[in-house]
Amino acid sequence: MEILYFVVCLGASILGAISGIGGGVIIKPILDALGTMQVSTISFLSGCTVLGMTTMTLYKNSKAGVRPEKKRGTPLAIGAAVGGLLGKQLFDWVRVASGDPNMAGAVQSFVLAAVTVGVLIFTIQKSKITPLNIENTTVSLGIGFLLGALSAFLGIGGGPINLMILYLCFGLNSKEAAINSIYIILFSQGVSVAQTIFKGIPEFVWLAFVMMVAGGVVGGTVGPIISKKLSLKGVDKIYLCMVVGIILISIYNGMSYLGVL
Repeated sequence: MEILYFVVCLGASILGAISGIGGGVIIKPILDALGTMQVSTISFLSGCTVLGMTTMTLYKNSKAGVRPEKKRGTPLAIGAAVGGLLGKQLFDWVRVASGDPNMAGAVQSFVLAAVTVGVLIFTIQKSKITPLNIENTTVSLGIGFLLGALSAFLGIGGGPINLMILYLCFGLNSKEAAINSIYIILFSQGVSVAQTIFKGIPEFVWLAFVMMVAGGVVGGTVGPIISKKLSLKGVDKIYLCMVVGIILISIYNGMSYLGVL
């Protein structure tokens, strides 16, 4: 099973590094579908994997001269990190209030599906939408806060939501949005993982942890190499396919948690 975890994290991290989705939005739904871990364990291990992937992706891109736009990216990243604390608390509240880990997992899955459907509609209509090109630092902090809160609640790095907002609010193209999204995810996942460690790490198998993080690091190394060879249209196609896949897996997971499937 640990080999399967490595393959899932490797593939998700490669695609996540290319598109800017980050990997967690793919890893978590797939591991949910496997049903081999508790929801809290999946969220923690997925977060550690994404942290390894984003660190390596930013390092490889930096060596190649590709860097995030710090002027707007840093306020977004800081806001996302702070918002992530709230999102984590909201998920813990849902988990405790429901008294059933499966119900918490179902809520996460259906909310993720709904949000991703919205992202899909936006992506299809993207050419008809004029971006806002926001420059205000305070507004960027606020947008980052909302992104971080939603992403942490869903147990993902931010993924497709980040890319939609980076185009809509700042007018970044696919490759520019991808590297800035990875930068934001690094901050939000770092804080999320640190918070989990502080509050108490869920039980997990160490071999699974090592294999998942290794998949993230290798994926974060390979992804930027492939990305340099792709056109903007190529990145867009990968992104669109991933969004559709996330919707289908999330709906399946939600129904499984409720015992419908």
